[in-house]
Amino acid sequence: MNVVIFGKGFGKPRQLNLSGISAGAVAIVCAGLVSAMGFAGGYWYSSQTGSGLSAVEVAQVTDELQQQRENIETIRQGNEDTLDALAIRVAQMNARIIRLDALGRRLTDMADIEDGEFDFDSEPALGGPEEPVATGSNVAVPELVESMQSLGNQLDSREAQLGALENVLMGQNLEDRVYPQGRPVNSGWISSYFGKRTDPFTGKPANHTGMDFAGKLGDKVVAVGDGVVTWSADRYGYGVMVELNHGNGYSTRYAHNSENLVAVGDEVKKGQAVALMGKSGRATGPNLHFEVLRNGQRVNPVNFIRESSK
Repeated sequence: MNVVIFGKGFGKPRQLNLSGISAGAVAIVCAGLVSAMGFAGGYWYSSQTGSGLSAVEVAQVTDELQQQRENIETIRQGNEDTLDALAIRVAQMNARIIRLDALGRRLTDMADIEDGEFDFDSEPALGGPEEPVATGSNVAVPELVESMQSLGNQLDSREAQLGALENVLMGQNLEDRVYPQGRPVNSGWISSYFGKRTDPFTGKPANHTGMDFAGKLGDKVVAVGDGVVTWSADRYGYGVMVELNHGNGYSTRYAHNSENLVAVGDEVKKGQAVALMGKSGRATGPNLHFEVLRNGQRVNPVNFIRESSK
């Protein structure tokens, strides 16, 4: 193979005769030079326009991205668990409101309160301007918190209504217990009514200031309302007598007893035995003389006894 070389330094063209091994060596050297120049050019181009990251750095970045994905997944799972717990809490609060409403309705019926005064079937009145809520995946938590706040407000409203209703019931119960009502004996019968009658000792017309209950000696005499003992001793015409002050201007008297079971200053509950039936004082036999006084004036006890049977 002949190779002709041209150049200013050579003057005239020179010719080289290459054959066999020499020609192969020259070809290999030329190919190597071309490859080296291509590699150098590619490296220079990538350093100017590429990422400039080595394989180790790329692997490190990949590991960091994977760690971030795992962290994001952990946070997402935690948020979902928190939302599930909050949703369960909202359901529990809603169930509590339902139970409170049912209890409130029952108590309202028991208290015989007019409809509308304590309304546990409707939501409490609310007001205020509406503000737009941002859309997106991040509205779940604010909406859930708002629901919990609303349920909390409803619970506060129900508890306030129940508290007021409790006071009404307590007042009614207290009034029922102190109001003289019922029979002052557990056994026996009415032997004389309030008003005009023939006096059993003189046979002349007389005014009877109470009601008489005939029975057996030693029968229990019971209080017809809560009160405080203001008299427990013998009294002219009454014999051994107990007097109770019930408040609100009401008092009751239990006379002709064989024995008193309470002393002055004792607190007495409705239905409690205060004496044993006897025939002390102005009596023809074992009986209880029962009086009801309102603001110091003796009134007909039959009205209070009849009210207890309604």
